[in-house]
Amino acid sequence: MAELSALITTLLKAIWKYRWYAVIVSWIVAIAGWVFVYRMPDDYQASARVYVDTQSILAPLLASMTTVPNINQQVGFMRRTLISRPNVEKVIRTVDLDIKAKTPAQHEAMVDELMEKITITGTERDDIYTISYSNPDPKVGKEVVQALLNIFVEGSFGNKRQDSERAVQFIDDQIKSYEVKLAEAENALKDFKIKNIGMLPREGGFNSQMNSVTDQLSQARLELAEAEQARNAIARQIGANSGAASAGSTAPAAVDNPELDARIYNLQKNLDQLRMQYTEEHPDIVAAKRLLTQLEAKKVEDAKRVRTASDPVAPVSPMMQQLKVQLAGEEARVASLRARVNEYASRSAKLRSQSSVAPEVEAQLAQLNRDYEVNKDNYNKLVGRREAAKLSGDLSSATDMLTFRVVDPPTAPLVPTGPNRPQLFSLVFLAALGAGLGVAFLMSQLRPTFMAQSTLREATGLPVLGSISMNWTPEQKVKRRSRLYAFSAAVVVLFGVYGGVMTAILMRPSL
Repeated sequence: MAELSALITTLLKAIWKYRWYAVIVSWIVAIAGWVFVYRMPDDYQASARVYVDTQSILAPLLASMTTVPNINQQVGFMRRTLISRPNVEKVIRTVDLDIKAKTPAQHEAMVDELMEKITITGTERDDIYTISYSNPDPKVGKEVVQALLNIFVEGSFGNKRQDSERAVQFIDDQIKSYEVKLAEAENALKDFKIKNIGMLPREGGFNSQMNSVTDQLSQARLELAEAEQARNAIARQIGANSGAASAGSTAPAAVDNPELDARIYNLQKNLDQLRMQYTEEHPDIVAAKRLLTQLEAKKVEDAKRVRTASDPVAPVSPMMQQLKVQLAGEEARVASLRARVNEYASRSAKLRSQSSVAPEVEAQLAQLNRDYEVNKDNYNKLVGRREAAKLSGDLSSATDMLTFRVVDPPTAPLVPTGPNRPQLFSLVFLAALGAGLGVAFLMSQLRPTFMAQSTLREATGLPVLGSISMNWTPEQKVKRRSRLYAFSAAVVVLFGVYGGVMTAILMRPSL
């Protein structure tokens, strides 16, 4: 502790030795700093407050019909991008500040200065935003704030409206493109159907159609066989009854011919098997049909001869009449079923002939229909999206969705907000005192002297035998006292000048 006190005392004595350097430097720094602060231009801050009302009844009402814009996000984006270079350059052109810029470098410096001085405060929770700008000219500050306020209000609607218009324009272009695609797909589908009108698949596809025709052909053949058996049975019964009625005749004719019926039956069965394998134009089928026709004609001729040999005036019983009626019905049914079998056989043969081409036609038709449906679906979706985009754009530009209320309009301030001269004067005064003490300390280090015996002993390492006190003469005492008074007066005047300057600054009406 004693060593620290001794060190402090030594430093103070060293500074005291160069006290006049400290006073002179303090005066110079103080005068120069005060003059500089005094000549600093006044800074006027213009500001405006705006309230953004983002609550609207239209949003929940139209939420299910279109995309409702996020108003809070939109306003927040505008607040964050308001102080962008394009907006600041627009403000400079609006306020005619670009006239002062003679070179591109000055213009860039002006833009950077405005971007630094413009401030926007406020939160999305309160929906109140403050735009501030400081300038030595209060009129310019007001105009700048007004221009920023206009950009903030107009940009919130303009950007969203432009986005909506661009979206609608893009969707319109896509709709026109899909209209061309739809027309091309429709024409291709029409031409394909005209070209392959007889080979187009029906419901269920080609395989299903082929199976259906085969099943119908088998069912018709079965019914035909059943009808022929029924007809033959009736014919045999009629022949048996006719033979019984003419038993007294010397040469009775029998209608029933088992051998001929068996040949006809076997031939029909063989013909059915051939039709399962070949078409109606196959030589085997044509020959079988010709032979079947000849056998049936022979059977009819035999029946005619039997009826001619019988007594034409013999009475016919009611049962014979009924059997003949049934036989005529069965003959008609057999003819009808045979026509059905021939039709189904023709269809089956035709489908078999198309078996190598129909699947390809079916695949091409499915591809054309799929392309058409895809284009049609996209077209319908785009039309719906266009209407939603138009409604969204109208909703975004609606005044009820976003309302701006200027709470405090920008005005030209009468009182400057800066610089803070009392604070700057005080800082200059403290800096002057610090500079004076620093210079005195530096001089003591550049031109050191021994202020105590201990310092001399530590520096030389030699023992100090004693010290001689200064014996001041009366004249020297008077000079010393005068210098002390002068030093004190210089320090007191310096503090007095500082007090006077602070009083004058604080008493100014503008502050």
